[in-house]
Amino acid sequence: MTFLGGCSGEQEQATQPARKPTPVTVVKIAARDTPVSTEFVGKTASSRRVEVRSRIEGFLQSREYEEGTLVQEGQVMFQMDRKPFEAQLQAAKAELNQQLARQATADADLDRAVPLAKKDAIAQRELDQAVGNSRSAAAAVESARAKVVQAELDLGYTTIKAPVTGLSSYAQQREGAYIGIGNNSLLTYVARVDPIWVEFSVSENQILQARRDQKDGLRKPPEGDHYEVEIVLADGSVFPDKGRITFADASLSEETGTFLLRAELPNPLRTGVAVAQLRPGQFVRVHLRGAVRPNAVLVPQRAVQQGAKGSFVWVIDDQNEAEFRPIKVGGWQGEDWFIDAGLEDGETVVVDGALKLRAGAKVEIVAPQTKEDDEPEQSAKAQ
Repeated sequence: MTFLGGCSGEQEQATQPARKPTPVTVVKIAARDTPVSTEFVGKTASSRRVEVRSRIEGFLQSREYEEGTLVQEGQVMFQMDRKPFEAQLQAAKAELNQQLARQATADADLDRAVPLAKKDAIAQRELDQAVGNSRSAAAAVESARAKVVQAELDLGYTTIKAPVTGLSSYAQQREGAYIGIGNNSLLTYVARVDPIWVEFSVSENQILQARRDQKDGLRKPPEGDHYEVEIVLADGSVFPDKGRITFADASLSEETGTFLLRAELPNPLRTGVAVAQLRPGQFVRVHLRGAVRPNAVLVPQRAVQQGAKGSFVWVIDDQNEAEFRPIKVGGWQGEDWFIDAGLEDGETVVVDGALKLRAGAKVEIVAPQTKEDDEPEQSAKAQ
């Protein structure tokens, strides 16, 4: 009976069908030097924001620019009432002429007194008085000339021009308003947008991690640390011009623990666009490019799975059998994942079909399914 029972079990095993290989798609590891891009959140700022203020007190006569438009350096923006300052200039010139006449009289008296004093025809006191009158008249002339210069300056200040080329803001004072000195003197501001600044912050942890990666050979900075800055706008479009980092703060912020960096980008007017594309105050994504990861190992993100002990992948050996492989993952690179440890160049990693695998299972490598392959199946299901 025992013999018969043994024969019966062997026959049942022989009749069981062999397990079919599991179909999987794979990728072959090819270590290569890979550019590394780091993303930050940044904000645009004017490279030169200048307040336009009145230097004199008076009534605002007119606004000569269109609010919100691009103004050129030296372009007239406001005109103050000139009449009071023209009158002051005329009065200053009249006083100057008066002082010049007094100086001429004093100099003539001195010229007559000098030869008479040499002949002892007049007292020394009279000579000294003539010298003093001449010098006093000369000083009065210089003071009158200074008043003329000041009056000319005040008259010139009645025409207020753009200090830089840039985008203008709205006028904070209207025609007919009395403009004083101080807080009331602000008329508008002009923001230079070409070039434009982009400010962003790097955390202390990011700085330390970058230093560790560089020390471990996982990161190679560009020559001279000249990183390229790329800007991605709110709608996902990439700004066409690239920039460079031009400023790094001297210390970390005590409030946020971050390190401020500033990049400068060209921001010219575009064909068919009335103003520059970037405006101050925009939030953008900053891509810092230029670093390279030497001999980097990358796998698609969907090939990496999570287990109780961390990340792992399935590797296919020479016998087309699945092997469980724990790995250490790094950062993302597009749709791929950097692998810091666990994989080597030339190994084959399962991308799709890993959920059905077990250690030692036979696999069948198939071509990945494309979107075109999916369309007939979806059409058939619909029918």
